[in-house]
Amino acid sequence: QVQLVESGGGLVQTGGSLRLSCAASGSIFSINAMGWYRQAPGKQRELVARISSGGSTNYADSVKGRFTISRSNAKNTVYLQMTSLKPADTAVYYCNTAPLRSSYWGQGTQVTVSS
Repeated sequence: QVQLVESGGGLVQTGGSLRLSCAASGSIFSINAMGWYRQAPGKQRELVARISSGGSTNYADSVKGRFTISRSNAKNTVYLQMTSLKPADTAVYYCNTAPLRSSYWGQGTQVTVSS
């Protein structure tokens, strides 16, 4: 069974930074692309960043230049470094494979950006 646990969220001011972590119970990063997703109330779920098994990265236009996704296969952990945060970034952030698998869905971590 694969279990994903997100952490690192919190309350920051506009322009601040946060680093999110996603720890996996199984070794999945070597064979799966991983992504960070976010969902805000009243909005659809959005894939904001993706990293392939080979290390290639992709970002949504809304976060490009501000967010950086990385991984550590040895630690079974994927990270999302977020800088220059805006109120529009406020959401619950989740990690999952990309494309996602419903059985891997975790609890997420709340990111709130105040103006």
